[in-house]
Amino acid sequence: MKKILLSLVLLWLGMACNPKQEVDMLVFNGNIYTVDDNFPRACCFAVDNGKIIEVAENADLFEKYTSKVLRDVKGKTVIPGIIDAHCHFYGLGLNQQVVDLVGTKSYEEVLQRVMQFQKENPSNFIQGRGWDQNDWEVKEFPTKEKLDELFPDIPVALRRVDGHALLVNQKALDLAGIDKETEVPGGEIVKKDGAITGVLVDGPMMLIAAVMPKPDRLTQIRALKEAEALCFDYGLTTVNDAGLDRSTIELIDSLQGTGELKIRIYAMVSNTPENLDHFLGKGIIKTDRLNVRSIKVYGDGALGSRGAALKAPYSDMPGHFGAMVTPANQIEALAQRIAASDYQMNTHAIGDSANLVVLKAYEKALAGKPNRRWKVEHAQIIAPADFDYFEKDLGIIPSVQPTHATSDMYWAVLRLGMARMSGAYAFKTLLDKAGTVALGTDFPVEKVSPFLTFYASVDRQDLDNYPEGGFQRKDALSREETLKGMTLWAAYSNFEEEEKGSIEAGKNADFVVLSHDIMTIAVDSIPYIEAEQVYVGGEAVKKIN
Repeated sequence: MKKILLSLVLLWLGMACNPKQEVDMLVFNGNIYTVDDNFPRACCFAVDNGKIIEVAENADLFEKYTSKVLRDVKGKTVIPGIIDAHCHFYGLGLNQQVVDLVGTKSYEEVLQRVMQFQKENPSNFIQGRGWDQNDWEVKEFPTKEKLDELFPDIPVALRRVDGHALLVNQKALDLAGIDKETEVPGGEIVKKDGAITGVLVDGPMMLIAAVMPKPDRLTQIRALKEAEALCFDYGLTTVNDAGLDRSTIELIDSLQGTGELKIRIYAMVSNTPENLDHFLGKGIIKTDRLNVRSIKVYGDGALGSRGAALKAPYSDMPGHFGAMVTPANQIEALAQRIAASDYQMNTHAIGDSANLVVLKAYEKALAGKPNRRWKVEHAQIIAPADFDYFEKDLGIIPSVQPTHATSDMYWAVLRLGMARMSGAYAFKTLLDKAGTVALGTDFPVEKVSPFLTFYASVDRQDLDNYPEGGFQRKDALSREETLKGMTLWAAYSNFEEEEKGSIEAGKNADFVVLSHDIMTIAVDSIPYIEAEQVYVGGEAVKKIN
C-alpha cells in the first residue's frame, strides 16, 4: 500500500513539475507534407499565437501540449498554405464586376454576353474581360462594327483574356481621342485597309484606361473581398499581386489592419513615376500580412495578341516582331535605380527578345549585389544561349505559370515555328539552371485553381488528356518540385522563407487540408482535388466540411 501511495505521489509531482503547455490548436492524425529542406512527413503539429510551435512524426505532442481546439484531420493530406507567385488579385475582384467573356467560342457569343450583362446591369461605360480569338473558329481579332451598331452612344471596352489587348467601339475611341493619326509607342492600334479596327494592343490601351470610370471605394472593397473568398476556396493563403498602385496598396493595408481582409499579399508596385518616387523613398513596408518590396515592370506584351517581343518575326505574321512595352534603355535605367534601393525588380518578359533585354539589364545592375532575388515574370520564350543567365551568380529567379503552357500549346507553334519551341515554356530547364522556380497562375488570365497549376506542371496535358504523352514533356516538373514551387520556393522568392512555405516550428500556421493526397493520387485526378480546410495564422478562413 505504501508503494502504491509513493508511486501516486511521484506521478503527481511529475505532473506538477511538468504541466502540459496550453496551446491554441493541435492538428493530428494527418498525412502532413512539411515541405521543409528534407521533405519529411509528419502526423501532427501544435499551433499557438498564429505560429506552428512544434511538428511531430507521432502523437507524442499530446504528452507535451493540451488545447481546447483539437483538429483530427482523419488521415487527410495537409500541405503548407499555397502561395500564388504571380497573379492579379485585385484585378480578379474587379473582374467580378464586369462582363465575363472567358470561354466564349465566337465573337457572336461575346456580343450576346455583353448585351445580356448590360440589360441586367445598366452602365454608362460597358467593360468586360476574357475573350480569346484563338478559341474561336475564325482565329482573327474581332472588329468594332457590330459593337458600334449595338452601342452607338455607350462606350464599350472589352479586354482580351491576357490583358494585353482591348476591343473598343467608336464611342470609346472618340472619348479617348483616338483616330487613325494617333501614335502610341509600346504597342499597336490595329488597322485594316487604313481604318481602325477597334483592337488596341498594349501601349494604346492606356488612352482608354484614362477615360474609364474609376471604381468607388465600396466597389474596390467588394472586389478585394470577393477575390479573397475565391482564393481561400482553393487553398491560397498568400498571393503575389503583380502590379498595384499606391492607393490600392494602402486600402489593402487598411482592410488587413481592421481584420476585414485576412489573406497575405506580396504586393508588386506598378511601375509609374509616382509609385516609384513614393515607395523607393519610403523603403520596404512589411506587416504580418502585407509585404511591399518589389517593383513590377512590363517588358513586352503577350504571345496570344502578338505583342511579345521576338528576335525574329512571328511565323504567322511575316515582318511583325511584337513590341517592347518599356523600351530597353528604360528597363536598364529602371534596373539601376531599383538596384540602388532595397526593392526587388520583377519584370514581365514573354518573347525571347524581351527576355534577353531584361536578363542583360539585370546582369548589369546586380553586379556585386548578391541575394537580390530579382524575378523574370513568365520567362516564357528564351533562346537556348540565354538560359545561362539564370545559372550565373546573380540569383535571378524565374517566376512561371504552368497553365500558360497548356492554354497556349494549341497555337504557340503557329506563332513561333518549331525551332523556337524548344525554349518555350521550359520550366524544368529553368529550374535546372536557376535552382529554384516560383509557380503561379496569372489569374484572371488563367483560372484561380492551383490544382490546375499543379496538373499542368507535372502532366503538361489539358483536361481531355491532350496531347498524348504531354506537351514538351521534357520540361515537366516532378510533384515534389511543383509543390515546392507553390510553397517554399515561392516564399523564398518573396524573402519570406523564414515565415511561410513549409510546416515547421516558428513559421506561420498557414496550411491546407486536401480532399486527396496530391502526391500520390492518379495524375488526371489532380485538377479535381479540393481544399477542404484552409487556415491563415491558425484561423480557419474557409468553412470546415
